[in-house]
Amino acid sequence: MTCVRFISADGENVQEVQAKAGEILLDVAQAAGQPLEGTCEGQMACSTCHVIVAVEDFAKLPRASEDEEDMLDLAASTTRTSRLSCQIVLSEGLETLTVRIPSESRNMQGA
Repeated sequence: MTCVRFISADGENVQEVQAKAGEILLDVAQAAGQPLEGTCEGQMACSTCHVIVAVEDFAKLPRASEDEEDMLDLAASTTRTSRLSCQIVLSEGLETLTVRIPSESRNMQGA
């Protein structure tokens, strides 16, 4: 099990949920009521599931694919540790993962 910690865009609210290995972070976030739209339903065709991974957890994740990097280039409010939550599959050895919800998102499907 992974303890996933979601931090709101304003930093005021923190929600911790337990997730199983193999689950996709976007699905975990949506089940927890987090405001991640995931308009393209995980097809990496939008950036509405963009999250900012905590610096201390970023290196624990596999590198983003070139396609994911390209989509992040179009996302709003990205940082060096930005990822698309639809592309993060929780692994067996990942004990904790902290992500912040960005303050804005941009739906590239509607652009």
